[in-house]
Amino acid sequence: MSDDHVHLVLAEGHEDDTRWAYGTGFEDPLHGVDTTVPEGVDSGELAAVCVALADDALVLAQRLAEWTTRAPELEEEVALANIGLDLLGQARLLYSRAGQTDGTGRDEDAYAYFRDAGEFRNVRLAELPGGDFAFSIVRLLVLSSWRLAHFERLTDCDDPVLAAIAAKGVKELTYHRQYAAEWVVRLGDGTAESHRRIRDALDQVAPYLDELFTPCDVRDEVGAVLEQVTAAAGVALPVCRPLPGSGRAGEHTEHLAPLLEELQSVARAHPGATW
Repeated sequence: MSDDHVHLVLAEGHEDDTRWAYGTGFEDPLHGVDTTVPEGVDSGELAAVCVALADDALVLAQRLAEWTTRAPELEEEVALANIGLDLLGQARLLYSRAGQTDGTGRDEDAYAYFRDAGEFRNVRLAELPGGDFAFSIVRLLVLSSWRLAHFERLTDCDDPVLAAIAAKGVKELTYHRQYAAEWVVRLGDGTAESHRRIRDALDQVAPYLDELFTPCDVRDEVGAVLEQVTAAAGVALPVCRPLPGSGRAGEHTEHLAPLLEELQSVARAHPGATW
């Protein structure tokens, strides 16, 4: 199966696909959207959903930023940086919505820079060290496929703000998934060394997959995408015993705290500073 064929299949239902246009423009996705929490929507639960999805995006964006000056080619460095910026934009919108609904009035900086690792609710796969290019690409494929499935559902949620954020994110995540899928096929169907690296990356990712499907189960949908892409790449998605614990419950690997220390260092050294 060629890269183009994989693209056509994964893009089905997303015909408005721009291969190099990261993000969805400069318009405000929340323009004209009523920010009042709808009657019947639990503000605490809404805030918790927003924080968890924002934490996923922020942490993965930070990991992608580590490829700056280190990517195999300049084009891939730009691509990964722009995907990271898309995720950072999603995190900002979600943190802002959380601050509006959790009763604290916190802004996006308060969530991103002034919480410790145990207060973060991101899935653990997002926080693992970047490893080699193959690992980062496989992780991006998994998380973008999973996040896209969630966001597609959230476009119909009762909160109009979260629905608008999700609608914007769907367009971005469709490209993120496509970019990663094409690279997985290219590496898996490439040299013996690139094939080995993709296989090793899948082995590293597999123990963290089970955490992604609790509590909202999109396992079948995401699994179908992963099976399609890995089959085209000539590799198999391994089945292994899931690791105990959950990032959603604040149970993280030893890798999150150092990542956050680097991310938060300037803001904590100069709290309240503007520039």
